[in-house]
Amino acid sequence: MAGGTLDHKCPNCDAVLKFNPHGQNWVCEYCQSKFTREEIDAQEAKKGHVLNEETEADKLEKDAEGMDVYSCPNCGAQIVADENTSATFCVYCRSTAILKNKLVGKFNPAYVIPFQKTKEDAIEAFKKIGKGRPFMPKLFSSKQNIEDMKGVYIPFWLYDFGVSGALEADAKRISSWTSGNYRYTKTDTYRAYREGNMTFHKIPVDGSTRFNDDMMNSIEPFDYAGLQTFTHAYLSGFLAEKYDVDSDAARKGAEVRAKNTATSMLQESIHGYDAVSVLKADHNLELLKNEYVLLPVWMLNIQYQGKIYMFAMNGQTGKLIGDIPIDKKKVAIWWIGITLLLFGILTVIWLIGGLL
Repeated sequence: MAGGTLDHKCPNCDAVLKFNPHGQNWVCEYCQSKFTREEIDAQEAKKGHVLNEETEADKLEKDAEGMDVYSCPNCGAQIVADENTSATFCVYCRSTAILKNKLVGKFNPAYVIPFQKTKEDAIEAFKKIGKGRPFMPKLFSSKQNIEDMKGVYIPFWLYDFGVSGALEADAKRISSWTSGNYRYTKTDTYRAYREGNMTFHKIPVDGSTRFNDDMMNSIEPFDYAGLQTFTHAYLSGFLAEKYDVDSDAARKGAEVRAKNTATSMLQESIHGYDAVSVLKADHNLELLKNEYVLLPVWMLNIQYQGKIYMFAMNGQTGKLIGDIPIDKKKVAIWWIGITLLLFGILTVIWLIGGLL
C-alpha cells in the first residue's frame, strides 16, 4: 500500500493551496481566495490531521532501491521519492506532495522560517549576476535553465551553548624612533589573560549531506526572529528535505563555531596593543538547547562541461551566492575580433603613411 500525503485544499473550490512568500498567506491559484495561518490551522484541526501518528495504511512501500512510493492526493498518480525527501511535486499535475510519514516523530520540525522571497525574486537576482559578464556561457542565461529555480526547505539544527572560556596570549607594543642616522624599533611583550562566560543562541548547522556546507554557511545569516511554529502548510509549493545528519553528529560543527567565536571575543577584549597572538585557549561548553528547524533556500543547478554549478539564495533575506564559469570559446572569439580590429587599424595607418 502506498504511503500517505498531506495537502491543504481551498474550501471554496477544492484546488490545492500554495504558500505566498510576499503576503505570508496561502493563495488559491484558481479562485484567488486567500487564507491566513489561523484559518489554515482551523482547517487542519477540522480535518483532524495528526502528524505524529501513523497507521498501517501510512507505512511505506519501498522498491528494491529503497525508494518510497506515494499516491498524489490530487490526481492519484504514483509519486516516487527517496528516503530524505519530505515534500516534492507530482510530475503530472504539479501539485505539492507533502509526504506524511516523513514529518512524524523525531523528523517533525519544531520551527520553520517561511519563504519571504518568491521565485521571481530569485530569478531576477540570478539574472543580475550575469549582467556585465560577456563571457558567461549561454546556458546560464537560458530561460529554460533559469526557470528551473527551486524553493527548498533545508533541514538545520540550531544550538544554544553556555561557554566558559579562558585565553592566554602574547600582547606586543611596538615603538620606533630616529636618533641621528639610525632608526630604532622597540618591542615590549606582555602576557595577557582573559576569562569569561558567554551564551550563544541558535548556532546553525546544516542537517543534510546533500547540500554543500560551505554554501549553506555562506548564505547566512537568517533572521531567527522570523521562526514560526511548524505546520506542513508552509511546505505547499516548495520542496523539502528531512535531516540525515542527526543532532549529535551536527553538534560537533556547532561546538567548533562556538569555541572559535568565544576565542575571538576574548582576544578582541585585549586592547591597547599593536599585536596580539593567542597562545592557548580553553573552553567548556554546556549544551542548553537544540532544535530541528527548516530554513528556506532557492536553489539552481546548471551543468556545464561535465561540472555542476550550484547557486543558492537565502529565501528570507535574498543573499545570493554562486560561481559562473567563463566560456573559453567566447574569450577566443573576442580576442580574434580584437586582433582583427587592431590589424585593420594598423593596415589603414600603413596605407595612409605610404600615400603620404
